[in-house]
Amino acid sequence: MHKSIKNKMKRRRKASYFGAMIDPKSFHPSQIKFLLILIPLLVVTILPILFIIAHAFKPLDELYAFPPKFFTARMTLDNFQSLFQATAQTGIPLTRYLFNSVLVTAAVIVLSLLLSSLAAYSFAFLDFRGKKLLFIANQFAIMFIAIAVAVPRFMVITYLKISNTYWAHIIPLLAMPVGVFLLKQFMEQIPKDLSEAALIDGANKWQIYRYIAMPLIKPALATVAILTFQLAWNNTETSTLFIVDEPIKTLPYYFSTLTLGTSAIVSQGIQAAAALIIFVPNIVLFIILQKHVMNTMAYSGMK
Repeated sequence: MHKSIKNKMKRRRKASYFGAMIDPKSFHPSQIKFLLILIPLLVVTILPILFIIAHAFKPLDELYAFPPKFFTARMTLDNFQSLFQATAQTGIPLTRYLFNSVLVTAAVIVLSLLLSSLAAYSFAFLDFRGKKLLFIANQFAIMFIAIAVAVPRFMVITYLKISNTYWAHIIPLLAMPVGVFLLKQFMEQIPKDLSEAALIDGANKWQIYRYIAMPLIKPALATVAILTFQLAWNNTETSTLFIVDEPIKTLPYYFSTLTLGTSAIVSQGIQAAAALIIFVPNIVLFIILQKHVMNTMAYSGMK
């Protein structure tokens, strides 16, 4: 009896120990060793973000100061004024490029999530000929960067006769092999009993996908949405290769060309301001969806 009580107490202490490590709402001395590792990593991670923000508000003399200053001693909006003055000299308003980027990014996110989730559902729930071969091909596709497939993409866009249209922005960015892999791994964690019970109740495959699979993989969908947003929002490749008419090009491409007609000194401030404008939506979206992203990291290794 005494030995049984000691074992119970040992298990309770062990559970309390591990519970304290994974519960961020409470503090336990066992967390100190993790904090000693995570705090320096946090500092290294957040420094580039702070630099981007501070750099955009530096006056020109601090932008070219040597040795370089991390933070600015005198914040100014001159860089943003120079940016908007440069945009005012062109025949196309800044809002047009912004509209193009928002439209293209929204379309890519929606269509990419739809296609990636359907592909992941097929790999996770359906049996068909060539399933393993197609999934291997998806894994190989992860290794290729955009520039490696620029020529095939150009040939496809030309063959489809959609160059110089919004579809030339959207279609090349729809394939997300990483998204398919991540969503498939999450769907495989869904108990098969749920889908089998739904089939017995008369549900078809589309209903299982819509009402069972999709609600249970929201964390993974949020993570894929962030990756897709970063790909589409920061993209300049499609505007460079597939678009001729200036009113159809996107904001990142437009910002990259603004410095061509300005002096090297002024262009440094314009680049700093433009980099902050492009960066802000990325961090805002991540803050909004960070809870789902953390859930993705927490459950990605569970079966």
